[in-house]
Amino acid sequence: MTLALDSWVILAWLKDQAPGAGVMAGLWEHAETGRAQLVMNIVNLGEVFYIVAKARGETDARTVLQNLQGRRLEIESASDELVLEAATLKARYPISYADAFAAATALGRGAPLVTGDPEMRALAGEGLRLKWAGAK
Repeated sequence: MTLALDSWVILAWLKDQAPGAGVMAGLWEHAETGRAQLVMNIVNLGEVFYIVAKARGETDARTVLQNLQGRRLEIESASDELVLEAATLKARYPISYADAFAAATALGRGAPLVTGDPEMRALAGEGLRLKWAGAK
């Protein structure tokens, strides 16, 4: 099963914030055993980097990137087509531009998006399936 990751769930895991951290820990295990394929857009990886850099410095942010790149996580580039799909979603819905990339990646892969970001619920009309990792 392919699952697209929003930066939200990665940040929850890095901060050890329940319930997202537990969800992400389980997904890492599923990926390692071949039960899940995890994908994240490069724009969302950049979002993780800048948030960690602002909070803890660029050295820590680079360490986080190295950790993520050493895991079973496919990083998807932002193709021209994906950029336009994300821009279209951003124009239609009150979401951040980075969230639009996470949603466009999930939609393009036909995969659920793992997130706990309440803004993403607005995209249900686009057929976006969510694997909820946030508080109920």
